[in-house]
Amino acid sequence: QVQLVESGGGLVQPGGSLRLSCAASGFTFSTYTMSWYRQTPGKERDLVADFSVPGGRTNYADSVKGRFTISRDNAKNTVYLQMNSLKPEDTAVYYCNAKSRIYGLFYNYWGQGTQVTVSS
Repeated sequence: QVQLVESGGGLVQPGGSLRLSCAASGFTFSTYTMSWYRQTPGKERDLVADFSVPGGRTNYADSVKGRFTISRDNAKNTVYLQMNSLKPEDTAVYYCNAKSRIYGLFYNYWGQGTQVTVSS
């Protein structure tokens, strides 16, 4: 059974930091591109950052470049999102995503989301 379990969300003041974690199980983690998305009410879910395989390339939304860092630990089946210099506009539900194409089949999994609120 595939599971993606996010943690680390919460309330933080502007300028503060949070680190989100996503623990994965039920699939071969090292072969999946791992991503973080975020969503606010009434809006689409947007890509924040991803860490692709093979190659280990990272990609960030323009709005978070220089402030957020995605990383992964394949030994722990976990992907992280370090968020620094947080702004009120970073407030959203953050979702972990795993995707891969294996023998022509596309696999795409989501976590349940974790709320991040940036407010004074």
